[in-house]
Amino acid sequence: MIKFILPAIIVFLLVLFWDNINEIIFKKFNIKINYIVAIIIISILGAIFTLLYF
Repeated sequence: MIKFILPAIIVFLLVLFWDNINEIIFKKFNIKINYIVAIIIISILGAIFTLLYF
């Protein structure tokens, strides 16, 4: 039961505080985290589609 509730709470808090997290990372590293997340998601989808094709 806890292995379903804990990730759900973590994802909920991540979505809830996304703007604050984004601002903190932008101030420290001067890069938007949205670009990093988009690149990671596109890479994962590309790898999945490549593995499904072959």
